[in-house]
Amino acid sequence: MKTPETTYLIDSNIILRYLLNDHPEQSIKSKEFMLKLHDGKIKAEIPTFILAECVYVMEKFYHIPRKKIGDSLKKIFNFAGIVNTNKARLLNAIIKFEESSIDISDCMLAAYSSPERIVVSFDNDMKKLKAFHQRL
Repeated sequence: MKTPETTYLIDSNIILRYLLNDHPEQSIKSKEFMLKLHDGKIKAEIPTFILAECVYVMEKFYHIPRKKIGDSLKKIFNFAGIVNTNKARLLNAIIKFEESSIDISDCMLAAYSSPERIVVSFDNDMKKLKAFHQRL
């Protein structure tokens, strides 16, 4: 019987060390892992909450501009080994984040909305994000 192929779940510290190149040992190991992922030699998923954590840390702690955050994360999501089934929605959320001043969590909600999946909120941001929404 064939053993199932491993799909890794990437923690934010791997992504951050790779992008920031700020730790002598961990950044090198992260780069090696991410290069295998880039080339499709391994498979991985980036959970939605990990994406949110990466954005938060880069924006609030490292003060990286939204455009640079978005560009970096979009590149990673386009690596050959990234197998998220929700990749299109997450890329859409990243684009909404880069093009607005709205929090990543609201951008994700908007990206996940559809005529059948209505966001319920008190927030005016959903209209700005062109989300399918209902304001209470």
